[in-house]
Amino acid sequence: MARVVVDVMLKPEILDPQGQAVQRALPRLGFEGIADVRQGKRFELEVEGPVDEAALARIHEMAETFLANTVIEDFTVRVEESAGAGS
Repeated sequence: MARVVVDVMLKPEILDPQGQAVQRALPRLGFEGIADVRQGKRFELEVEGPVDEAALARIHEMAETFLANTVIEDFTVRVEESAGAGS
């Protein structure tokens, strides 16, 4: 099985109140020097069979219609390298 990762993030022009709340809390917790925080979603899909162009196109369609709200979010689709033995 292969793993495909879909990362979904708010578009840069969309306000991110959760990211802003995290950014404001960091200095109070002793973490300085963070200029901005954006929060997103990560989906890990275990795919049966080969991850060929057709499979990636189908996953892209799934992300566009179900996983992301493309009015306010961008997304990326990538195949994650499988871990070798002993990992």
